Amino acid sequence: MEDRGSAFVFFFFSLLATQLCVCSSQVLRIGGIFETRESELVSMDELAFKFAVNNINRNKTLMPNTTLTYDIQRINLFDGFEASRRVCDQLALGVVAVFGPSHSSSVSAVQSICNALEVPHIQTRWKHPSVDNKDTFFINLYPEYTAIARAILDVVTFFKWKKLTVVYEDSTGLMRMQELIKAPAKLNLKIKIRQLTPGNQDARPLLKELKKDKEFFIIFDCSYRMAAELLKQLSSMGMMTEYYHFFFTTLDLFALDLEPYRYSGVNMTGFRLLNVDHPWVASTMDRWAMERLQGPKQESGLMDGIMTTDAALMYDAVFMVAVASQRATQMTVSSLQCHRHKPWRFGPRFMNLFKEAQWDGLTGHIVLNKTDGLRRDFDLDIISLKEDGTARGVVEGASRLTKRWIKIAVWNSYKGMNLTESNRDKNNNVTDSLANRTLIVTTILENPYVMHRKSEKELSGNDRFEGYCLDLLKELSNILGFTYEVRLVADGKYGAQNDKGEWNGMVRELIDHVADLAVAPLTITYVREKSIDFSKPFMTLGISILYRKPNGTNPGVFSFLNPLSPDIWMYVLLACTGVSCVLFVIARFTPYEWYNPHPCNPSSTLIQNNFTLLNSFWFGIGALMRQGSELMPKALSTRIVGGIWWFFTLIIISSYTANLAAFLTVERMDAPIDSADDLAKQTRIEYGAVRDGSTMTFFKKSKISTYEKMWAFMSSRKNTALVKNNREGITRVLTTDYAMLMESTSIEYISQRNCNLTQIGGLIDSKGYGVGTPIGSPYRDKVTIAILQLQEEGKLHMMKEKWWRGNGCPEEDNKEANALGVENIGGIFIVLAAGLVLSVFVAIGEFIYKARRNADIEESVTLSSMMEDLGISLQCYKGMRRRSRPHSGARSACVFCQPKRSSKREGARRDSST
Repeated sequence: MEDRGSAFVFFFFSLLATQLCVCSSQVLRIGGIFETRESELVSMDELAFKFAVNNINRNKTLMPNTTLTYDIQRINLFDGFEASRRVCDQLALGVVAVFGPSHSSSVSAVQSICNALEVPHIQTRWKHPSVDNKDTFFINLYPEYTAIARAILDVVTFFKWKKLTVVYEDSTGLMRMQELIKAPAKLNLKIKIRQLTPGNQDARPLLKELKKDKEFFIIFDCSYRMAAELLKQLSSMGMMTEYYHFFFTTLDLFALDLEPYRYSGVNMTGFRLLNVDHPWVASTMDRWAMERLQGPKQESGLMDGIMTTDAALMYDAVFMVAVASQRATQMTVSSLQCHRHKPWRFGPRFMNLFKEAQWDGLTGHIVLNKTDGLRRDFDLDIISLKEDGTARGVVEGASRLTKRWIKIAVWNSYKGMNLTESNRDKNNNVTDSLANRTLIVTTILENPYVMHRKSEKELSGNDRFEGYCLDLLKELSNILGFTYEVRLVADGKYGAQNDKGEWNGMVRELIDHVADLAVAPLTITYVREKSIDFSKPFMTLGISILYRKPNGTNPGVFSFLNPLSPDIWMYVLLACTGVSCVLFVIARFTPYEWYNPHPCNPSSTLIQNNFTLLNSFWFGIGALMRQGSELMPKALSTRIVGGIWWFFTLIIISSYTANLAAFLTVERMDAPIDSADDLAKQTRIEYGAVRDGSTMTFFKKSKISTYEKMWAFMSSRKNTALVKNNREGITRVLTTDYAMLMESTSIEYISQRNCNLTQIGGLIDSKGYGVGTPIGSPYRDKVTIAILQLQEEGKLHMMKEKWWRGNGCPEEDNKEANALGVENIGGIFIVLAAGLVLSVFVAIGEFIYKARRNADIEESVTLSSMMEDLGISLQCYKGMRRRSRPHSGARSACVFCQPKRSSKREGARRDSST
C-alpha cells in the first residue's frame, strides 16, 4: 500500500509539473534535438546547449524565479522520421521551444510539426530559403543568406580584385555567391566557378589546375571541416605563399588550427561573427575552453577548447529564450500531442515575445525580423591572417582565438563595409612581412650591376657575385630584415614576349613564381608592367648610341677661313664695297670735303676732293685690315661713316682673331653620325640592340617613323644586328663598323673604361630600372619604401659613384669650336646700316646749310645754281671744281704769297686728283 501511495504521489506531481505556470513555476523546459557524427560522441551544438542552460541557472539575474531545464534527443544524420518521432516526445513533455536539428531534411520534418502545434522552432544553422515561407514559428539566428552574399561582394570590392575563382562545396554555396556572380558586368570582374567533387575530400587535382592557370585569388565556400582539409592540401601543393589570397566564407575560419601556416606569408581572409572584443564574451569563451579541455577531445582541425560559431549561436539562442520567458506572464506550458493537432494556446504570444526580444550575446547584438523570424542588423568582422602570427591589441581572454588574426574591417548588414581605426591609421613597420624570410632573387650578369667576384678561393652562394645590384640587395636586406639567395636567370635574358605572347628571361621566372624578386638592370616598360609588378625606379636613364670615337682631322691649308662662316665672309665683302661707295657719294656731296689745293692763293676758284672712288675703296680696305690710310675724312658726315666702319671692323677682326686660335689648334672630330636620325638615314653603318631586351622592345613597339624605320632595318638583319648581350655588342662596336643602341648608364660605365668608345647624341627616351616582383606580391610596396629611403639618404648615388668610377680617359684640352654665324655677330651689320643712313642725312644737311650761307653772301641763290653744284659734285671723274665765290673774309694761308685773281673765270675744272 505504501508503494502504491508513493507511486500515486509521484504521478500527481509529474502531472502538476506539466501544467506549470511560468510566472509562479520554478521549472521551464526546452527541448534539443541534435545529430551526431561517427567521429564524435557529443555534438558541439549539444555541448553549447547544456553550457548555456547551466550558465543561466548559475546566474539568477536573468531568470531569478525560474530554473531552466532541458530534454535532449539524439538522432542520426539524414533521419527525418526519427527527428519527427523525437520532437513529438518532447512536445508531450511540455517544452516552450525546440532547438535543432541541423540537417535540412530533419529540419523540415521538425518544422512542420512545430508549425502545426504553434511551438517556436529555433535554428542556428544556415537554412535554404523557401520561396513560399509559411514557417511562422521558425526562428533562425544564423545571418541571412542575402546579407552574406552582399558581404562577400563588398569584400571583393574592398580588395579590388579583377580576377578570381570561386570554389564551392555544394549547391547552397551558389546561393551565397549570387550577388558576386551578378557583379562582373558592374565591376569589370572575371570570375571562374569550380565545384569540389561531392563526397571526396581530395581536392588536389582541382588545386593543381588552379595553380597551373595562375589563379591567385580564390574564394572557398565550404564548411570549416573541409576548409581544414583544403589548407593541408594547399600546403602540400606549395600554394601557401604570399602570392595567393584565399577567402573562406565559413564563419569558423578563426577557430581552425593555423599553426603550420603561421610563417608561410599566405594571405587568408574570412568572416567572424563572434564579438571577441567584448570582455564578457572573452570570459565566457575562457570558461567554455576550460570545460572542453577537461572533456572529450574535439575533432581535428580546430584549436583546442575553441568555441565555434554554431556553438556560440546555440548559446545565444538559449539566452534569447530566457529573455523572452522573463517578459512572459501568466503563461502555462501544456503537454502537446502530435496526433491531436491541438496547438499550444500561448504559442503565438510567446513567439511574438521571442521576436521582440533583444540580446547582446557572443555573436553581437541580436535583433529578429518580426515578419520572418530571421536575424537582421548584425556585424561581421573581416579578419585577416597576421603575417607574423603574433597577438596585437586584443582582449587577453580571447588572445588564443585572435593571436593569429587582425580585424581589418567591420561589415554591417545595413551600413556595409567600415574600416577599423587600427587598419585605417595603422603605421606598421615595413619589416612586418619580410623579417626572417628567405627570398629567391633572380638576376643577370651585366657590368657593373652583377659580376663574378674575382677570388683565389672557390666561392659559393651569394659571395660569388658583386656589383651595384648586390650592394642594393644588401641595403634592402638591412632595412627590411630578409635574407636572400641570388640565382642567375636560366636563359640569360631580361624578358620579352614572343609572337604567342609568352615571356622568357627574368620576367618569366617572376610569372612562374620561381623567384620572389628580380634585382637587375630590368627596365620598367608598359608590356612588362602588365605581367609583373615593379617597385619605384632605383635608377633613371634613357636609350642612346654607343659608337667609336671619331677620327681627328688636322687644320687644312685654307683653315684660316674657318673662324667665319662663308655667309659672313660674303657679307663682309659686300659691306666693304657698300661702305666705300657710300663714303664716295657722301664725300662728293658734302661741301666740307672740298678744299683749296693752293692755300697760299685763297682767291683761287679751284677746290679739291680727295675721296675719289678708288681712294674710298682704299680707305675701307685699310680700316678693315687694321692699317689705316693717308686719307682722313673732314666733314662730320664722312667722319660718321668712317667711325661706324671702324667700329664694324673692330668687332669683325676681334671675333675672327678670337675664333682663329681655336680653329688652328683644335683637332676637329669627323663623326659620321651625330644622332639616331643619322643612323636611320644610312645603311653603311650597321646598328642594333640586345635581343629580347627592353631597348629592342622599345623600337619594336614604337610608332615614331624614325624608330619604325630603324626597327625595320634591325629586324631585316636579326642575325647580325641583334646581339646576345652587351659584351658581344661592345666587341662588335670596337672591331667592326657597328653602332649599338643601349641604356645611357651602361654607355657611361663602358666609356669610362674604354677610351675608344663614346656616346653619340642625346637620349632617345626616358625610363627607369626597378625591382621586379610577381603580380600581387606583398613585397613590392615594402621594397619601394626602402628604395625611397635609400634615395633620400643619398646611398643610391654613392653606390653608383662607387661602381661607375673608372680610371677615366684623358680629357681633351680644347673642344671643337663652331663657326660664327649671323646669329652671333649679325648685330654689327645693323649698326653699320644705321650709321650709313645717319651719314646720308647729315650730308644733306651740310649741303643745304652751305647753300644758304652762300646765298647770304651773294645775296641771291637760285635752284638752278644749286642743282648745277650738285651735278658737278657727283661727277665721278673730277676731283676739283671752282668755288662759286671766295669768302670775303678769307685770308691767305701763306703769308709770303700774294693773292692773284684770274682775269677770267675758268669754264672748266682742272682735275687735281693726280
